Amino acid sequence: MLTAKRLFDIPFYQLERYPTDNMFVTKKDGIWTGISTQNFVNIVNETSRGLISLGIQPKDKIALISNNRVEWNIMDIAIQQVGAIVVPIYPNISSNDYKYIFNDAEIKLCTVGSKELFETIDSIKTEIPSLTNLYIFDKIEGLPNWKIIQEEASKIDISEVEDRKKIIENLDLATIIYTSGTTGNPKGVMLSHNNLLSNVEGCISRIPADNNSNVLTFLPACHVYERMLHYLYMYLGCRIHYAESLETIGENIKEVHPEIFTAVPRLIEKVFEKIIAKGDELTGIKRKLFFWAVKLGEEYEVEGKSAWYKIKLAIANKIIFSKWREALGGKVRAIASGSAALQPRLARIFLAAKIPILEGYGLTETSPVVAVNCFKKGMRIGTVGPLLDNVQVRFGDDGEILVKGPNVMMGYYKLPEKTKEDIDENGWFHTGDIGIMEDERFLKITDRKKEIFKTSGGKYIAPQAMENKFKESRFIEQIIVIGENEKFPSAFIVPNFAFIRDWAPKNNLSIGNGTNKDIIESEDVKNLINTEVETFNKFYGHWEQLKRFELLDHELSIDTGELTPTLKPKRKVILEKYKELYNKIYCD
Repeated sequence: MLTAKRLFDIPFYQLERYPTDNMFVTKKDGIWTGISTQNFVNIVNETSRGLISLGIQPKDKIALISNNRVEWNIMDIAIQQVGAIVVPIYPNISSNDYKYIFNDAEIKLCTVGSKELFETIDSIKTEIPSLTNLYIFDKIEGLPNWKIIQEEASKIDISEVEDRKKIIENLDLATIIYTSGTTGNPKGVMLSHNNLLSNVEGCISRIPADNNSNVLTFLPACHVYERMLHYLYMYLGCRIHYAESLETIGENIKEVHPEIFTAVPRLIEKVFEKIIAKGDELTGIKRKLFFWAVKLGEEYEVEGKSAWYKIKLAIANKIIFSKWREALGGKVRAIASGSAALQPRLARIFLAAKIPILEGYGLTETSPVVAVNCFKKGMRIGTVGPLLDNVQVRFGDDGEILVKGPNVMMGYYKLPEKTKEDIDENGWFHTGDIGIMEDERFLKITDRKKEIFKTSGGKYIAPQAMENKFKESRFIEQIIVIGENEKFPSAFIVPNFAFIRDWAPKNNLSIGNGTNKDIIESEDVKNLINTEVETFNKFYGHWEQLKRFELLDHELSIDTGELTPTLKPKRKVILEKYKELYNKIYCD
């Protein structure tokens, strides 16, 4: 049973049980510098006093917009302590989305990370009547720094903060998280202290970390998955290190030697691509041994392999996989993976290499974890593992996963009808995901209910599962399966440009000057991709097989508006954007 009853109790629990000089650790001027638990708590209290002085009342909404940094976590706890509501927002959404969220939540005060973000919010401030204060974490001359809040603290006694804390209950609203959404306006998910704390409690036994562990964080803290893990890490007394950026994460891992870090499948895919590219550079016996080890990894099973297989795997681990572990800092006990489906092939290879990927499943509305693979409760590749002990799941008539438990949200902010639509009268949350339970124990996600489509012949197509399979190809970076109400399924494919540029000259492929445009126009590349498609088509029934494809000349990204901030494809946006290519497939 957790000792903390409200989220803001967690740092004080750490101070009492596991005080450390490195509660949060940031790389500044090339040096990793930590903040102690005591100093963190002191600044939190000072910030809470400042917020009261500035007129912040219980239930006021305060927005946080920045990349991961200790100031974000300080503000998060400080806001909660005074009874205000934290509204974390991604630092890479459009001005229109900011405007919508700020007005919908009636944001009163906002802190941002950078000058660019400050200017973005400042430019729409006149269209947000509720917004009275805007501050910035970075020190920029002429802009109001967030330390102004702390300078106000002298006007308020700490007893006023304590009085505010006393009346905050476990079931009270703590935060509103706006889902990125692939269609329509974002929805505000209301989560209580109890919602998130129940998830912290449910995940303690699932994650191999303690007060001696270094962990690395790089997924945005505004995402409920990483944020819940921050609370969990704090509760366990881990030392939380902020990765500088996605580009430096490899270097940061080597410096920090983390035991745990979180990832989305897209990052794991990129890590694996780099490993394979290194293997391709080898020659002779070294190259043969490298790909022999990878092939062994592809055959890995959690249980049931022969003694001879285990001997071969031990050799592969000693001569090949040990180098992979070294590249990840040498101490990784687990990678926590969520947000999207992980390729089973990658799960097998990394498990074989003694780099376990603990794939889990959840949604913002479930705070977020519903199930996760782990050492203590069991692992099965291709599933998202056993349910948390305090979570229940059943299935609708159409296979939809329904979730019940203390982690299920309070509801959608200002959307009572939508809340009733998604949470039935018996308290079951309808996830919109389709799944099954294997051996009455392991939850398996088969697709998104809204993404499954029918061809004109009435056959069902599950695009997400197919996309995951086709991405096993070294030549395919991204793929979007299309063909709703058409005679057959097809796809938009983004080639793995970097790999093809390196691979082509060694294999006599013509790619012109090697630009993305040259690559997608190359007949050699088209034939190569076609061969890959035909290879993977063999895994599917005739009606599911991709009959045609068109190549895209750039990677789908958040910046282009084609992916959500959690790297899920915005299918309707993509279909609209590439309407001409769609018509080329189906109208020609």
